[in-house]
Amino acid sequence: MDTVEKLILIEALKNAVKYGEARDKVIIGKLMQDPENRKNIAIIKPKVDTILKEVNSWDKETQEKKLLDLEPKALEQKKHVAETKTLPELPNVKKGKQVVMRLAPYPSGALHIGNARMLVINDEYVKRYKGKLILVYDDTIGATKQAIETNLDAKYIIPEAYDLIRDGLEWLGVNYDKKNVVYKSDRLDIYQKYAKEFIQKGEAYVCDCDAALYRENHKKVGIPCSCKALSIESHLERWNQMLDGTYAEQEAVVRLNTGMDQKDPALRDHVIMRISDAEHPRIGTKYRVWPILDFSWGIDDHELGITHIIRGADLQKEGFMEQFIWDLMGWEHSNIQLYGRMKFSKNFKLSKTLARQKISTKEYDGWEDPRTWSLQSLRARGIQSEALRQSLIDLGMSMSGINFSENWIYAKNTKIIDENANRYWFVEDPIKLDISDLSKTEYTSTPLLNPNNEKLGTRNITLNAFNNQASVYISRLDTVEQLSRKGNKVRFPKISVGSQFRLKDLFTIEVQSVHPKKYNAVFLTEEAEKSIRKIQWVPHASNIKVHVLKPDGIVMHGRAENTIKSLPLGTILQFERYGYVKIQKIEKNEVYCYFTH
Repeated sequence: MDTVEKLILIEALKNAVKYGEARDKVIIGKLMQDPENRKNIAIIKPKVDTILKEVNSWDKETQEKKLLDLEPKALEQKKHVAETKTLPELPNVKKGKQVVMRLAPYPSGALHIGNARMLVINDEYVKRYKGKLILVYDDTIGATKQAIETNLDAKYIIPEAYDLIRDGLEWLGVNYDKKNVVYKSDRLDIYQKYAKEFIQKGEAYVCDCDAALYRENHKKVGIPCSCKALSIESHLERWNQMLDGTYAEQEAVVRLNTGMDQKDPALRDHVIMRISDAEHPRIGTKYRVWPILDFSWGIDDHELGITHIIRGADLQKEGFMEQFIWDLMGWEHSNIQLYGRMKFSKNFKLSKTLARQKISTKEYDGWEDPRTWSLQSLRARGIQSEALRQSLIDLGMSMSGINFSENWIYAKNTKIIDENANRYWFVEDPIKLDISDLSKTEYTSTPLLNPNNEKLGTRNITLNAFNNQASVYISRLDTVEQLSRKGNKVRFPKISVGSQFRLKDLFTIEVQSVHPKKYNAVFLTEEAEKSIRKIQWVPHASNIKVHVLKPDGIVMHGRAENTIKSLPLGTILQFERYGYVKIQKIEKNEVYCYFTH
C-alpha cells in the first residue's frame, strides 16, 4: 500500500466511523488540499472508489479496529478549545442582596422534559450567584369537583406527584432549599386575606355572571358587567357567600379590576379567586375558594422575597398580572426574565394528563415508561442528567422559538455513556438460517466487549455443529436491499440464492435456498475477506429473547447473545448496529429493555 492509498484508507475509515458511510466527495476534498494530489486526480479517483467500496462493506467494529491499527489515537475525544456554552449574566443583581429564585411545579404528575428548561436555568443561576432556590408546590386546586368527576381531561393534583417532583429534581441535580419547601395549599388564608383587602379597596369585585355570557358580552367587547357597579358592601357580602357555600361552583368569581380597556381581552378584569369543592390531597375540603395561579404568584413572589423570576414566554400574561398586583400594593418588582417557547415534534407527547390516564389503565408502565418523557423515564432509559442539563443550557435565554430535537440530548449522552457501554449482538425480527458442509463441531467468535476500550477484553459466542450442520438467527432487515445513507445508492443487494456473506467474526457462507421462514446456506471458508459483507448473528440453540420499548410506543422483538442475561438490571449497553438500551427486567429467559437512543 503506497502513501496515498494509506491516506485514503485512513480518511475513509474516519468518515465511515463518524457518519456510518464513507463518502467520496469528502475524501477527495481532503486529498485535493495537497497540490501534488491534484495533479494525479485521474490516478487517485479509481483508488478512492475501490477503497471506499471495501470500507463501506465492513461493519462499524471492523472499521474502528482497522482505523486504530493505522492511527491509534484516531478515536480519542478531541479537547474542545471553544468555551462550554453558558447562560448570560443575570440582570439587576444588587450587590449585598442575595439572589432568590423559585420553582413552582403543579403536582399533577411527574416533571417532564418540557419542564426541564425552567428547572435547569433557575438552578444554574442560583449556583452561579450563590443564591437560594425555593421549591414552591403550586398545589392550588386545579379543576372543580364537577369537572374532576365528569371530565377525563380535567387537571387535578395527584398525591404521588409531590414525591415524583422531588425525585426528578434530585436526579437533575437541582439544589433547592430543602428546609424551606413551600406548599400553596398551606397559604389559603393569606390569599383570601389579600382578596378581601382588594375588595375593600375597590380594586376587586365579586361577579356572578354566567362565564360564557360574560366572555361574549363583556370581556371580548370591553364592556363592564352590572356586577362591577355594585357597592363595596355588596361585594363583601357576596365574598362571604362564596366562602359559606351560598354560591355553588362556577356561580361566582372574584375579578381584579385590571380595566376593561386592556388591549388583550384575556387581561380585562381577570379572575383571581374561584370556587371548587374538590377534595385536596393535603387539606381535604377545608377551603372552597381558591386563587388562580397568577394571583397566588403575585402574592408569594413578594412575601417569599423572590428577586428574579425566569419562565417561558408563554407566561407573559401571568407576568403582567403579577406586576399589576405589585403596583396596587406598592411593592418592589421582582425581575422577570422570559425565554422563547420550546416547540416539540410529534415524537413527544408531553401531557401529564394523558400520561396519568395511560398509567391508570395500565397501558403505560408507570411514570418511568419512555412514552411519558418524564424525568423518571429519561433516567430509566439511560439518559444521563448532565446530557439533558447541558443541552438545555446550550439553548440559552433567547426569546426566539426553538424546535427542540431529542438528538441534541442523544449526542451529548453518547459521549458520556459510550466508553462504558459494552457491545452485544442483537438480531431484530429474526429469521432462521441453516448452514451445512461444516467441518468442525464448534466455532467460536471472540468480539471485543468495547472497541473503544480494549482493556475490557472479549466475549465468547459459540456455535455448535451436529452432523456437519448448524443453525443461527439473522435479522430479516439484513436480508432486504440496503440503501446508502442518502438513499440514492444500493449499498447491499437483497439476499437471494447465490448471495455470499460472512457471519460476523465467524465464517463465510453462500445461500442455497430462500423460504419465507428460513434460509439455507453452505459453508465456504473461515478466512476473512476484506470486501465481503458481514452480518450479525446469534446461535439458534443458544440465545435469549429481547423486547425493546421505544419512546414512540413501538416494541421491537428479537434475539440476543446469551451473555446479556447475566448482566445486572439497570445496565446500559449497546446492541451493535441498533442502538443503546437499558435493561429493565429479566424473567423467564427473556430480557426487557428501554431504548436509550
